[in-house]
Amino acid sequence: MQTLSYEQIGSVGWLRINRPDRLNAMTVEMWEELAKLGESLGDDASLRCLVVMGEGRAFSSGIDVEHLLSGAGGGLFSEAGTGSGQAAGPSSGRGMEDKLVRRISDIQDAYTWLADAPYPTIAAMRGYALGGGLQLALACDLRIAARGTKLALPEHRYGLLPDLGGTYWLPRIVGPAKAKELIFTAETIDAEEALRIGLVNRVVEDADLEAAATALAERIAGQPPIAVRGSKRAVDKAGRQSLGEGLREAAIGQAECIRSADFLEAMRSNLEKRAPEYRNA
Repeated sequence: MQTLSYEQIGSVGWLRINRPDRLNAMTVEMWEELAKLGESLGDDASLRCLVVMGEGRAFSSGIDVEHLLSGAGGGLFSEAGTGSGQAAGPSSGRGMEDKLVRRISDIQDAYTWLADAPYPTIAAMRGYALGGGLQLALACDLRIAARGTKLALPEHRYGLLPDLGGTYWLPRIVGPAKAKELIFTAETIDAEEALRIGLVNRVVEDADLEAAATALAERIAGQPPIAVRGSKRAVDKAGRQSLGEGLREAAIGQAECIRSADFLEAMRSNLEKRAPEYRNA
């Protein structure tokens, strides 16, 4: 990979955005590499938590517009028909717009696998988390921010909208009204405000960011993986289910836990006052 690096330490994976000279600004190549990494990881039973970070001074400053406009963007903007005065839409029936919608959908795959992964995902942010960078963090289950981090969805400044998951995940995290405010105004907020509105789970000193992410990831990775997987699935589905459907989802997950060897290990380790050794079985 040219724009990313990945390693697994124990049961924790570390995905690092690796364009520090450009504040980890995103390119088409990066999106393609992110999607391929998601495919390669799949449902890896040895992976119990994944941390996403940026190398250098920033998580990600967003889309590298200069890179895309230079022609290196694989024709992303050339397909848009900018300046034509025509309104593009998925239901217009015109081939060019349909092609562009499909292209955007392909790029979205670089983000959605983080939300769909059976294991928990954590974004550890510092410096800047803007636009496509913040949307990558929104795709994760949890977010930690270093003090001084700036967060924004500035797409409206460029005549665009946050199409890489921002309009879906942000309202589910901070509520619809706050999400609309942040998107409509393109306001930049700091880590403390992000914590206040629930956009991030924790704020730590910059020097402590990696240690804090490591501690949280290892604590999660040490939990019974079948129970963690079931809890993530149940919580993610809850917003789209009735009470009865949600309770049934929890019951299905609980039955899987009770039938597992890990459940017996959890009981025994508690009685024997020792650390459990879960086998994801």
